[in-house]
Amino acid sequence: MEAEDLPKLVSVRMPYGKYQGRLIADLPGAYLAWFARTGFPKGELGRLLALMLELDHNGLSSLLDPLRQR
Repeated sequence: MEAEDLPKLVSVRMPYGKYQGRLIADLPGAYLAWFARTGFPKGELGRLLALMLELDHNGLSSLLDPLRQR
């Protein structure tokens, strides 16, 4: 994880698919788990999706709330 990854979760939008246009932080856990089973995309998007899955799975999504305020 990079230091700038957490703010990106609340600013980067899903570029394609069923949830196109939705913030990475707002993607449903089941969708993130589907990526984990089928393979995350390469590059930054895959890294952000994997990080969001970890936060969601461990009940830490609320850590992003202060970042949403900015």
